[in-house]
Amino acid sequence: MTDITVVVVCPECRTFWPEGGEPACADPDHGRRRHEMHRHRTPVRLPDGTEFTAVSYDEADPYTRDRPPDYGLYLDGRWQPPWAHDRVAWPDFGVPADPADLAAGLGDVLARARAGERVEIGCLGGHGRTGTALACLAVLCGH
Repeated sequence: MTDITVVVVCPECRTFWPEGGEPACADPDHGRRRHEMHRHRTPVRLPDGTEFTAVSYDEADPYTRDRPPDYGLYLDGRWQPPWAHDRVAWPDFGVPADPADLAAGLGDVLARARAGERVEIGCLGGHGRTGTALACLAVLCGH
């Protein structure tokens, strides 16, 4: 069974808060949305066969794995795993602070994964930034 946490998201303020909790956005005219967050530990195989694991940040237990990765690229500042990793400054609902940092990070994880390392990529929810990074990797692989 998947643990689900429900949050309210305000894309205009680039913030979110637990459903039923104190809103982090004071503007009632903003396009708030209800969003279900659940834990991801999802294997992804790109069309060229390169494998990654897409992950979300689980506040209660972020680093437990059956087998930890050799390396991680994380797109959210909450990540501080005990294994080798890098982080790219990329605000939720935004774009990377430095596109060159993202390009370098993606090039590194692609090389690592192609060399046989177990590599994971993650943000907070494992959908937006993680999915965008995986799409960029597919393009880098020629797809």
